[in-house]
Amino acid sequence: MGAKTILLVGTKKGLFLLESDADRRDWELKGPFCEMWPINHAIVDPATGVIHAAGGNEWFGPAIWRSDDLGASWSHSSRGLAYAAGEEPIKAAWSLAAGHGRLYAGVDPAGLFVSEDGGASFAHVAGLQETPSRPEWTAGGAGLILHSLVLHPDDPNQVWVGVSAAGVFHTADGGATWSPRNRGTRADFLPEGQNYPDHGQCVHCVVMAPGRPNRLYQQNHCGMYRSDDGGVSWTSVERGLPSSFGFPVAAHPRDPERFYLSPLNGDIAGRFMPDAKAAIWSTGDGGATWTAHREGLPQRNAYFNVLRQAMATDRHDPAGVYFGTGSGELYASRDEGATWTRIAEHLPTISSVETYVVED
Repeated sequence: MGAKTILLVGTKKGLFLLESDADRRDWELKGPFCEMWPINHAIVDPATGVIHAAGGNEWFGPAIWRSDDLGASWSHSSRGLAYAAGEEPIKAAWSLAAGHGRLYAGVDPAGLFVSEDGGASFAHVAGLQETPSRPEWTAGGAGLILHSLVLHPDDPNQVWVGVSAAGVFHTADGGATWSPRNRGTRADFLPEGQNYPDHGQCVHCVVMAPGRPNRLYQQNHCGMYRSDDGGVSWTSVERGLPSSFGFPVAAHPRDPERFYLSPLNGDIAGRFMPDAKAAIWSTGDGGATWTAHREGLPQRNAYFNVLRQAMATDRHDPAGVYFGTGSGELYASRDEGATWTRIAEHLPTISSVETYVVED
């Protein structure tokens, strides 16, 4: 059976779509969409086939865009995307997750909203704001943003969120109450002796391993981590990597031991590819060992970065792996990261990459 492969590429100047077949050799670029609003993240709801795109900034305000026809037409809504009168206004919508008939949106300043009507309107999940540590949350370099949203595949009451720079939090009761999930992750920027706090870590990205809901992977400002108990505790898996600093993580679609990341040369050393030589690193044993994949990627003058939501995998076999750069280049691998091809260039700064496979 044939299939259409779609990449959703969020940029600082709108959303772009790239389309190919199951072979993924030739790509057609479409866009920009969403009236060239800054788009921080875009997904397809697998239950409906609807595209949702989160965006905005201080000038536009927040909005969630929607397309029911794979990009042919668009609408957007910001209904309900607001805190109570007198509170700091929402600057932008930053992250999305769809599941169990709901659409979740993370925003800046950090908060969580949920829609029960496909993104037409949203309600504030106030329990996160009522977390006892909330007054102590501080902004990361990009602001105080809720950028990682992980839904339990079977239990609609369980959600994990990642907030920079507050840490990972989990709810088991649909958002009424939340608990920090940061034990074992460092905060090197804090004074000596205070490097493993209950909260205050600068988490960069959190993803779930396929078929194993309690297995989470996290790229942090201060290390790379794995959890086998739903984030209750974390183990460092950065040994063998060229750096403990990076932004995105992407899980393999079927193998819970395999995931991908893009280390950068350090938080204060430029935040580009180590030695200016591009590589995507993968592990096939849960982070015990690592392999660098370089074939097809630039090995000199690669002074670009990859942002926290700008890496993804598809569900083909072999799986495709994709990443976008801050300089507007998009790279694709048809063989699980072994070799790479540049499939787009000269795009605006790429904020996010997601995939969707449509069966014919």
